Amino acid sequence: MENRVYFVIDMKSFFASCECAMRGLDPMKANLVVADVSRTEKTICLAVSVNMKKLGVKNRCRLFEVPKTIDFIIAPPQMKKYIEYAAEIYSIYLKYMSKDDIHVYSIDECFLDVTDYLKLYKMKAKPFAKMLMNEIYERLHIPATCGIGSNMYLAKIASAITAKNSADRIGWLTEDKFNETLKNHRPLTDFWMISHGIASHLERLHIYDMEGISKANPDMLYKEFGVNAELLIDHSRGIEPTTIADIKNYKGKGKSISSSQILPEPYNFSDTKIILKEMVQNGIYELNYRNEVCKVVGFRVRIEGGGYLGASTKLSVATNLYSVISEEIERLYDLNVPRDALIRGFGFGFSGLLPENYEHYDLFTDLNKVSKEHKITNSVMKIKEKYGKNAVLKGIDYTDKATIRERNKMIGGHKSGEK
Repeated sequence: MENRVYFVIDMKSFFASCECAMRGLDPMKANLVVADVSRTEKTICLAVSVNMKKLGVKNRCRLFEVPKTIDFIIAPPQMKKYIEYAAEIYSIYLKYMSKDDIHVYSIDECFLDVTDYLKLYKMKAKPFAKMLMNEIYERLHIPATCGIGSNMYLAKIASAITAKNSADRIGWLTEDKFNETLKNHRPLTDFWMISHGIASHLERLHIYDMEGISKANPDMLYKEFGVNAELLIDHSRGIEPTTIADIKNYKGKGKSISSSQILPEPYNFSDTKIILKEMVQNGIYELNYRNEVCKVVGFRVRIEGGGYLGASTKLSVATNLYSVISEEIERLYDLNVPRDALIRGFGFGFSGLLPENYEHYDLFTDLNKVSKEHKITNSVMKIKEKYGKNAVLKGIDYTDKATIRERNKMIGGHKSGEK
């Protein structure tokens, strides 16, 4: 296989850097946290600026944990703005390469296969990386790091570990260099795809670094980790055969729609039904937008004080009608949740999704009512698409315990920045 060159370009403290850029502040020197103060001082900071990290403030800390000795700015989340910045960054990549060679890993991070473009532009990898990083900073004032690797895994590790110790914020790894410099690196959680749970499991096996994984008995690793052992073994040696083309050609087997939310306070049994109806309605809009129907529905609640309850069931029909699906989820809820429960979170799921032409009902279904509900749903969706999600609401959405009006202003569960 031809040797390839991958970049992973990662924006530094992206949300915080965007806020600094909007305020004309130096994102590398300003003290700023992104947090929704309306959620009290217990709210989690979505991001802290680069300099705040240098002062010992951890990312994703709670607002009250920021030392009072630090003078800092609190910026409320503006998710819509951050998405606009991310789109601008993506447009910079598109100036130099095809979208087929770009894999968007997250809002602030992309994999780039630059192999053919180094030849096209007659550039070495590091100058090409610097050019992209400089253009992002000059246009948007957002600093970045770049990992360069001979495969996607090594590029990611170079970005996450090696670039942090480089003055130009660029790291470069080949398989040989990985094995020379990082085989004894600790903690293992610094490595991509090794969670605290996996690291703890490895520690119980007296494995503390990549060298330990590479020297471990493969049969033992497969027994402990199943098919994931193959990934651990390959990554411990810096091996990763997957390409961006493989990712783009991958088709998932299962399809589902799900959503969940943490409630602002403990909700009683009946108040939670308001959330159930609101969230299922939004799920129905998503089903219709995708021109799909579902066969399996379910819900899950988080009980105050810990623990979860939930249930799912297979429908006797294939549908995307609110009247059918909400009734079934409400029935499951009534059967499985105690009347005296205090609830802190609710979520639903639709699975067994099929194209809309697979919609079917039993002999007792009034098809005229089905047609009428479809027409109403489609009309509401068109109005929402044109005038916004809150353009059409139900009476229940204006009750004290309803959350949908505020959630419709959010992106990814955080404030969009729009009024």
